[in-house]
Amino acid sequence: MKKVVIFLISLSAFFSINAQRNYVSKVWVADNGDGIYKNPVINADYSDPDAIRVGDDYYLVSSSFEDIPGLPVLHSKDLVNWSIIGHGLKRQPPFDHFSTPQHGAGVWAPSIRYHNNEFYIYYPDPDFGIYVIKTKNIKDGWSEPVLVEAGKGLIDPCPLWDDNGKTYLVHAYAGSRAGIKSILVIKEMNTGGTKTIDEGTIVFDGHETDPTVEGPKMYKRNGYYYIFAPAGGVSTGWQLVLRSKNIYGPYERKVVMDQGSTTVNGPHQGAWIDTKSGEHWFLHFQDKGPYGRVAHLQPMKWINDWPVIGIDKDGDGKGEPVLVYRKPNVGKVYPVSTPLESDEFNDNKLGLQWQWMANSKPTWVFADAAKGALRLFSDKLPDSAKNLWDAPNVLLQKFPADEFMVTTKMTFRPNERLENEKAGLTVMGLSYANIALISKKDGVYLVYTVCKDADKRSSENEVVITKLVDKNIYLRVKVSKGAKCRFSYSLDGKEFLEAGEEFQAEPGRWIGAKVGIFCTRESQINDSGYAGFDWFRVEEID
Repeated sequence: MKKVVIFLISLSAFFSINAQRNYVSKVWVADNGDGIYKNPVINADYSDPDAIRVGDDYYLVSSSFEDIPGLPVLHSKDLVNWSIIGHGLKRQPPFDHFSTPQHGAGVWAPSIRYHNNEFYIYYPDPDFGIYVIKTKNIKDGWSEPVLVEAGKGLIDPCPLWDDNGKTYLVHAYAGSRAGIKSILVIKEMNTGGTKTIDEGTIVFDGHETDPTVEGPKMYKRNGYYYIFAPAGGVSTGWQLVLRSKNIYGPYERKVVMDQGSTTVNGPHQGAWIDTKSGEHWFLHFQDKGPYGRVAHLQPMKWINDWPVIGIDKDGDGKGEPVLVYRKPNVGKVYPVSTPLESDEFNDNKLGLQWQWMANSKPTWVFADAAKGALRLFSDKLPDSAKNLWDAPNVLLQKFPADEFMVTTKMTFRPNERLENEKAGLTVMGLSYANIALISKKDGVYLVYTVCKDADKRSSENEVVITKLVDKNIYLRVKVSKGAKCRFSYSLDGKEFLEAGEEFQAEPGRWIGAKVGIFCTRESQINDSGYAGFDWFRVEEID
């Protein structure tokens, strides 16, 4: 019997993992199925991407800021079809500090590397310093973060294990914390890559030619040290490459990609990757405002020991992004796959697309796999909270496309001893809107709420739509081009009635807008009500 139980558990885990890897979006697929792909290859806010190849596999990490679990790890076999396979951080240190939302703080641009049969992720927290985590099996979780160097404003680290036996770290500075920016420094680390052992050397000053140079990624090729670094600002800049025969310079400078004649603004910050077939590619992001920073894939070639990224129309060594191109030659064709979006809540754990706005409590959410539902139990808003921007227990995922529709089926079971328990569907950003059910002394009401300039601690504007007898309801938001949102509801799942005015989604602090669910309360007693979510579906707008 014990063997049967173990087998069933293993089988369940196998199907769960493969379901996540073989998920295909209904709203954005980069693989055209004919050997051609379109950009962005990931049309969601996986910002500041870094990637590596290990054998036949490609792995990508991105910034996650305050959201938990943090440091999403994605996997691909062909650089076009990507799946979420885990997270580097289950909780973010310092744990008490990140128990409440710290918007725009937390994990900034990370780097991932593979060295001595181990995976390493170096990530910066601009308020605390540079950390490293590692694992020998990327599917089995990561070590606890080790502080490589403490300090404010140390950002965007990337290691290099040199062939002379030394280990180096390149990083930039955030002016908001360090009081200086637009410079890159290299520091030597101990052989384990867990501590810096000197104060560092400035290897590039971008103040005159490349303001806001940051996000360096370091490589070595043909005797040259290369630093790939974006400059000029997130939405307006270009991709810079530096090279030198000496790791401390002097470095030659070259702009290898900019927007050119395309619509892809600020194309920069990313990773050089090769294939076994000898091709070279570059993953980077584009800032799309409320949609966040989405990931593009560009062809790359080497000419005279300089990389040329994208298409170089005039032969000057500087390319511009492609929107459609042939897929990388990786030796075979792999199934279409996209990062997770919809969730039927049939598993015993949350899908990997979900993130909280702070370190979570285990009592916030429970899977009810037997009923195929998810329960969010209400948690008291922090005493300092002025609105939902300050609530840690908001469960969110990234906008997955320029146009999409989210529908969820919800059952509300508030605690009869509490008033103003609230649960529903929300779009979060610097301003936010939601459609929700709220408990009052005389019953449950459906409300539409908008909070403009939530980050400035503004008050919500809540409008009552109707009083409800049935506490089962379908909630929906349609997001059209330009991130314009229309909320609606239904009592039967067929006829939907619009609620409130059109809402313009806004980015968060360094992130795109997000969509998700929540369940909150204003007072503390010894029990809570809950919202049960039967499913959460992301589809094309009907």
